Amino acid sequence: MISPDWCRMMAAYNSEMNRRIYAAAGELPDAARKQDRGAFFGSLHATLNHLLWGDRMWMSRLAGWEKPAGGISGSTALYDDFAELRAARMQADAAIEAWASGVTAEWLAGDLSWYSGATQRDLVMPRWITVVHFCNHQTHHRGQAHCMLTQHGVKTGDTDLLFILDLEALGLR
Repeated sequence: MISPDWCRMMAAYNSEMNRRIYAAAGELPDAARKQDRGAFFGSLHATLNHLLWGDRMWMSRLAGWEKPAGGISGSTALYDDFAELRAARMQADAAIEAWASGVTAEWLAGDLSWYSGATQRDLVMPRWITVVHFCNHQTHHRGQAHCMLTQHGVKTGDTDLLFILDLEALGLR
């Protein structure tokens, strides 16, 4: 099972990588961000929208956030304007870090019940597994975003968790 420290570390990693991804994406013109690059959701912009939508959906289940409108098919169109998308992303990341700072081992050991629109059924799973999925989903789609940025010749800098986080500041060393 994962720990509260793991949750805080992954929330910090999520925030830092999103800062790097959005800084790199900001170097591109809007048309390049919205160009279909053959990724699962097509463009970098659509992928970043889906990632924010997914984070909001999981946080609605994990922390009582407002559930985002639409299903997966509409998840790529939260924000047409990149500046608005970026601001919403930064706000979500700060809230995810605040949530992670309050996660307890007892809470992680409990179950989460929700209706899955993707599977069209009610599900019950250990919370710690859903939190792992939440973090894995973030990393997966950021990897796609990183690939599209690389295709455009833009660099994000290092992406290795152990080299970009201040583990001492997080109280992990």
